[in-house]
Amino acid sequence: MCLAIPGKLTTITGQLDDTFRFGRVSFGGIMKEVNLSMVPHAQVGDYVLVHVGVAISVVDEEEALKTFEYIRQIGELNDLTSEEIKTRGP
Repeated sequence: MCLAIPGKLTTITGQLDDTFRFGRVSFGGIMKEVNLSMVPHAQVGDYVLVHVGVAISVVDEEEALKTFEYIRQIGELNDLTSEEIKTRGP
């Protein structure tokens, strides 16, 4: 099953033009680089819904936190954490 996970946009890390931007998103403290091309209006501090490394929409903070908690409860954050460990190495 594919899930979109909510996270908080913490920084804009690159911008080619008004549409093609990249940023760092925090998923409960796990930081990932995310493509922001589909949400050109997203600003630092917004919560975005991320699917396979692409932010697909800006979401309400309360709903994002509630959804993130549900995902954590069912154990779906394990894959995200494992991927981060592989990226950083031992």
